[in-house]
Amino acid sequence: MNIKDIIEEKLSEVILNVYQLKDIKLEVQENKTEFEGDFTIVTFPLVKQLKKNPESIGVELGEALTETDLFESFNVVKGFLNVKVKNQLFVDNFRSVSKNFSTIEKKNATVMVEYSSPNTNKPLHLGHIRNNLLGFSVAQILKEAGYDVIKTQIINDRGIHICKSMLAWEKFGNGATPETTDTKGDKFVGNYYVEFDKNYKKEIAGLVEQGVGEEQAKKDAPVMKEAQKMLLDWENGDETVRALWAEMNSWVYKGFNETYKRLGVDFDQVQYESNTYILGKDLIQAGLDKGVLYQKEDGSVWCDLTDEGLDQKLLLRSDGTSVYMTQDLGTAVERFKQNDIQKLIYTVGNEQDYHFQVLFKILKRLGYEWADQLFHLSYGMVELPEGKMKSREGTVVDADDLMAEMHETAKLKAIEQGKLEGLSEEAKVASYEIIGMGALKYFMLKVDPKKKMLFNPAESIEFNGNTGPFIQYTYARTQSLLAKADYQYKEISDVTLSQYEKELIMLLTSYKTIVERAAEALSPALIANYVYDLAKSYNSFYQSNIILKLEDDNLKQFRLNISDITAKTIKKSLELLGIGTVNRM
Repeated sequence: MNIKDIIEEKLSEVILNVYQLKDIKLEVQENKTEFEGDFTIVTFPLVKQLKKNPESIGVELGEALTETDLFESFNVVKGFLNVKVKNQLFVDNFRSVSKNFSTIEKKNATVMVEYSSPNTNKPLHLGHIRNNLLGFSVAQILKEAGYDVIKTQIINDRGIHICKSMLAWEKFGNGATPETTDTKGDKFVGNYYVEFDKNYKKEIAGLVEQGVGEEQAKKDAPVMKEAQKMLLDWENGDETVRALWAEMNSWVYKGFNETYKRLGVDFDQVQYESNTYILGKDLIQAGLDKGVLYQKEDGSVWCDLTDEGLDQKLLLRSDGTSVYMTQDLGTAVERFKQNDIQKLIYTVGNEQDYHFQVLFKILKRLGYEWADQLFHLSYGMVELPEGKMKSREGTVVDADDLMAEMHETAKLKAIEQGKLEGLSEEAKVASYEIIGMGALKYFMLKVDPKKKMLFNPAESIEFNGNTGPFIQYTYARTQSLLAKADYQYKEISDVTLSQYEKELIMLLTSYKTIVERAAEALSPALIANYVYDLAKSYNSFYQSNIILKLEDDNLKQFRLNISDITAKTIKKSLELLGIGTVNRM
């Protein structure tokens, strides 16, 4: 229990004893005013019930609280009760944190987190980076909060978009491969997706010039008809099409794995739409048999959700081919069949809000009670100062290029500020990578997932302010201090604490509470902003207190102890965000 929780519990006990009022919780805030005291208690909610003025209530509560073993003094200012907590409470809580700073009780529940889930027709881009970092961090936080976690992805390895890349390679590739062109596999295939779109637009323009309407031209363009035929051939098991599909996907997977490794994310399970779409078709038939779904005259299958304020949803086309929804139905059923999971979280951008709303309702109608345990972790899109990205036009920010840019920017910053002088070249390169990736990850994760965000690479790499490098630098500062002191943990006798030390202890004792809140909210931003506050607080403490030259050995040991636990908490918090640390910056 952190210090604030202890105070709130004692306050409720005092209110019961003094006023015989049960279940009353007054707001307790850290005191940021010039008035003496560690915490401020807002007394106004009791005014109506007690029919007393807030000042009188403040004095009565203050007198009662200072009779307990937690508080030493109080003052009342316009109904706000400021209380000073006894030094011993902070010291005792710090000792507790020192012995057991991050252990959280097991939840005996398993959560599956889906993230990434790319298409095999293009490389990962900036949007995928936010998705991967968010999903991976949520999984890390849930683990820390005591859940068993399964990290998974469903690879979109089939469909018309995949056939577009395949067809373009057949038409324009001349037998080239990633090896013969020295191109990363996912980028190689992505280039043909862009090539398809260029030729498709040319054909549309040609048909429009001949007097065909634009919408009809989009349908009649020969290259699109060829792609649609290729999709049908794939679904019918055509050996030539399947062989090309398998080879091109293998190129992409190799490229994806390189990106994932550098990004620092991984998966416990991987599913493929090429397998799950068949199961989805079986579910459609079962839904028809139950009368939950209906078939139109052209053979297409639909689910009518108009009675729930939604629309009619296509689940199977008239030619028998499936749609995304069909595949997602099959995937969800397969996951619950193969795993004992209590919750399934889909990390997908907010442009798919409606899709998941419909998915969950259809699964519920099909009789799957676990549909209530499905959750869409909807997040805002990432934009750059230049605006939105468009993958078909080849104007996306490539994930690999961005990571390389962050590494180079970190290198230039470190050289400019002389941060890594004296290290070997190998150690410097490793540090540039950790700092650059830390800057990228922190900037992405400090924003609440629901919000749209503007990513500014230059701003993210700053060594001051709310950035990853600032927090990494604070950690490095603790390591330098502890190394110079040849630090070993020792118990200390009682010490008189400064306000800086009290603030640090309050933050350190809040770690478990913050993790629980972040797990409940599925928001790495809570961890990011917590560790930033911790880093800021430590820097204030460090700059305002003598440590190594202290003659009081007991106080010196305490300040080294608090530096050590702060370092461990920073490191652990950054790990939850997928961010590494360096011992020198």
